[in-house]
Amino acid sequence: MNSDYTTKLHAGAVFPDTTATLRSGESVNLAKPKTGFDWKLVLVYRGKHCPLCTRYLNQLEQFKGALTDIGVDIIAVSGDSKAQLEAHREQLEISYDISYGLSIEQMKTLGLYISDPRSEQETDHPFAEPGLFVINAEGHIQVVDISNNPFVRPELQALVNGLAWIRNPDNNYPIRGMHR
Repeated sequence: MNSDYTTKLHAGAVFPDTTATLRSGESVNLAKPKTGFDWKLVLVYRGKHCPLCTRYLNQLEQFKGALTDIGVDIIAVSGDSKAQLEAHREQLEISYDISYGLSIEQMKTLGLYISDPRSEQETDHPFAEPGLFVINAEGHIQVVDISNNPFVRPELQALVNGLAWIRNPDNNYPIRGMHR
């Protein structure tokens, strides 16, 4: 394979078992929704160093109720350390799960773009650029959005409205982007 390309997860593919660590120290499988939910939104963010990520994570909190209403669990994850996550929590006003410790190998498995820090002041490790995955009840990727920079992310109101449409059984809406 040409090293100029990365492997990307495709819509409809099974989301790989990927573990990260919650603040409590508990290991969590990103693909598995909590009891009471049958879908999962996995939000990969760059890390504490990214003010756009902080804003996006805080904005997502405003949509937690609407996502809960349609059975979609939420988790955010980054490659940060526990200390970086603890420091970041001071800037976050969220009640959904947030985890840390995503490895470079896991980032590659998820098909994320990975960047090196511009300086030690930014962060001390390579980090994933933004990614968003919505995993359906069968464990398949219903929605995928990855970016190579912090400026392009799904608009949250449109995402939540779209997921409500998809989740409505009257619409019988399939996974899109499946043509091979």
